[in-house]
Amino acid sequence: MNIRIVLVGTTHPGNIGAVARAMKNMGLSELALVEPRYFPHDEATARASGADDVLQNATCHASLADALTGCVYVAGASARSRAINWPCLDARDAAERLVQESAAGKVAAVFGPEKTGLCNADLDLCDTLLSIPTDPAFSSLNLAMAVQVVTYEIRAARSEKQPAYLADAPLATNDEMEHFYAHLEEVMTRTGFLDPDNPRHLMRRLRRLFIRARPDQNELNILRGVLTSVQRQLPDGTDSENEQ
Repeated sequence: MNIRIVLVGTTHPGNIGAVARAMKNMGLSELALVEPRYFPHDEATARASGADDVLQNATCHASLADALTGCVYVAGASARSRAINWPCLDARDAAERLVQESAAGKVAAVFGPEKTGLCNADLDLCDTLLSIPTDPAFSSLNLAMAVQVVTYEIRAARSEKQPAYLADAPLATNDEMEHFYAHLEEVMTRTGFLDPDNPRHLMRRLRRLFIRARPDQNELNILRGVLTSVQRQLPDGTDSENEQ
């Protein structure tokens, strides 16, 4: 499958093992870890209860951006309300969307640290918020329980017939979009449209716009070309170091 489970800043090694078990129960095998506090660890192996292969093949990363390299669609799990209105899907709808998008390339479901969850900077890298409806009076879910719910929904969604993905070109990947955002921010700063001392939420809102647009690689190349042409009209006439 083209579906990756990503854990960010996991503090308890037992939770990593329990997540591996939950994944294997539902037929998923690709686990990425971002700065886990303890890994590998005997307790992770013990809690995996036979899902040792998932742990052995897990990859460790220094940043969430690195863990999402090559992904065309990312859902970030969060139970907290946010100041900016992110697109949001419940676990069932998010799982169906992940399965659909996996026809176009690698997708990921991202889960944050046990106590704090994903921060806004992490969610900037996601296409949608993923929420698990719970009783408001007792809404806290253990990390492995949350992963189990989502992976179950993914397995259920896989059993349904999904439409083939049709596109003129592959969708832009998460890392390609990050290069574009850096290029866009630089050009807006140099033209004076973005005040770096008072950026407010401009870049975050622009991210939301392009997430809705879902540009493919050809479209992204056009956008990068437009930015480069603007740079060439600026007084120093130099291209961005982000140009690729």
